[in-house]
Amino acid sequence: MAKRVFLVVLDSFGIGGAPDSASFGDEGSNTLAAVLSDSDAPFPNLAKMGLFDIDGHDDERIIKWKKAQKDLPCPQGTYGRIRELSKGKDSTIGHWEMAGVYSSSPLPTYPDGFPEEIITKLKEATGRGILCNKPYSGTEVIKDYGGEHMKTGDLIVYTSADSVLQIAAHEDIVPVETLYEYCEKARAIMTGEHGVGRIIARPFTGEPGSFVRTERRHDFSLSAPSDTMCDTLKANGLDVISVGKIKDLFAQRGFTEMIPTSGNTEGIEKFLELSDRDFNGLCYINLVDFDMKYGHRNDIPGYAKAMHEFDDALGKFLMYMRKDDLLIITADHGCDPSTESTDHSRECVPFLAYGKGHEAPLNLGTRAGFALVAQTVYDALLGYDIPHIFEPKTSSHRYDPDNIMSHVDMTNLKVTATEDDIRELVESAVKNDAASICVQPCFVRLASETARGRISVCTVIGFPNGYSTTAVKKFEAENACDNGASEIDMVININLVKSGKLDQVADEIGIIADAVHRKGAILKVIIETCYLTRAEKVALCHIVTVQGADFIKTSTGFGTAGADIEDVRLMRKTCGPMVEVKAAGGIRSKELAKEMIEAGAVRIEASGLK
Repeated sequence: MAKRVFLVVLDSFGIGGAPDSASFGDEGSNTLAAVLSDSDAPFPNLAKMGLFDIDGHDDERIIKWKKAQKDLPCPQGTYGRIRELSKGKDSTIGHWEMAGVYSSSPLPTYPDGFPEEIITKLKEATGRGILCNKPYSGTEVIKDYGGEHMKTGDLIVYTSADSVLQIAAHEDIVPVETLYEYCEKARAIMTGEHGVGRIIARPFTGEPGSFVRTERRHDFSLSAPSDTMCDTLKANGLDVISVGKIKDLFAQRGFTEMIPTSGNTEGIEKFLELSDRDFNGLCYINLVDFDMKYGHRNDIPGYAKAMHEFDDALGKFLMYMRKDDLLIITADHGCDPSTESTDHSRECVPFLAYGKGHEAPLNLGTRAGFALVAQTVYDALLGYDIPHIFEPKTSSHRYDPDNIMSHVDMTNLKVTATEDDIRELVESAVKNDAASICVQPCFVRLASETARGRISVCTVIGFPNGYSTTAVKKFEAENACDNGASEIDMVININLVKSGKLDQVADEIGIIADAVHRKGAILKVIIETCYLTRAEKVALCHIVTVQGADFIKTSTGFGTAGADIEDVRLMRKTCGPMVEVKAAGGIRSKELAKEMIEAGAVRIEASGLK
């Protein structure tokens, strides 16, 4: 389980390809493609998260950008595209769905302005006249009606293609707190069939010809019709921290702490500050400028610049993530700045996750429903690991100084091995009180069923060359444990060692160790000493210790040489006290096995000792 989940919503960051985009008038919209059309500059940290490996990137602007990249990092977590199922493309419905609340009907919109009955109620509630009452750009509406508003005191009421009622007022004419009161009254009016997603207070300042909207905008959202992810987490005693306009989108419901921000830069600052704070639960962040300042204003360069600001901050966050952190990055809709429209666009959005439970690359493809976000958060914070109860327990075996076989993992990894050979291996190992049996992954279930708890079952993954990807090794290990293996021997990636990428080797060992331990099994790491320099052996001993593996093992038996006495001594001297040493490869006599044990090994791998 994770202790902390950081959920970052890049407001309006769609990636195109929504199958129903035409019905919303948004066919061909692709916010990501528009942003990438601005320049060929890289986004290294979003690339690490898998953004550019998501299936379906067929827009020529994305393809051109990818071709211009010299070294695009490989993904390091879970990535995919998710499509919205709710009937809408506004922020409220998008956030509701990612928090687990599906909306079967769209929130009301008013392309011809609000009906007279609504306008009359607003006049009565506020005691002021109403100007405009039609869809309008927020910057244009104060330019066109701001002067009259200052003369009369009448409120500027307008809407957009979204489900919103917006009230603009000059701060010198209507104090901001009074404007908020008017919006609360409007919220009470706009219910039922007129239940718009948001009532938005839009204060501005300045003089005619130079009006400027201030940062004291405030949203009064429609309350979700049922409990959201935030409500559920709070009810379970977890911290739920909102950063930015998240609190407004959920009508300030379901949070233990609410941190307002003035835009992306402050939101990113809070994101990095909170990464250094201890809490147990969810930090839910919305970066609104992507939508408000750049998408709606068709400002492609501004959008791209804001993306680079976030990518830089993401690199800092990834560097200092804790072992029990999970980071999720997604969006609530699109807002393609390259189209004629200045409104939201119906697009799929990215789902990028890295950290606890999502350490290895995994392509989700396309998934239906933003609620995948809520389910991932629930799994991370409210789920729990149930380890397999292996019989015998991995810690129950005792070494007998008078029986060398008690140190031996009796092995049959021959490509010609049969089921009868495996059954015979089990019975022989039980008879000799061996430490375990080691078999191919395809024989683990048979060996486990034959052993019936009389001896531990071990298998090998990434075998024998170690160059499988981390995701493949992780799956192999978990699958082997599910089939009954209580001990996993993993071959490291020698290619990465020789390329000097020891950090990636360390990450892989840590990922596999965590996966195996969650299953209740133990991990032995095979470093294949015959291919290593002394410095590489020492470095790997430290890595295996730090990453929490249970054993370090000399060899696969398939390399150019097997176990060496001096290597065993070096490994025992260099590894931490919690790491045991296993010698393997070319050990065919009991005398050599005893020498290996005297040098510091506690396990010996052998297909037969004489």
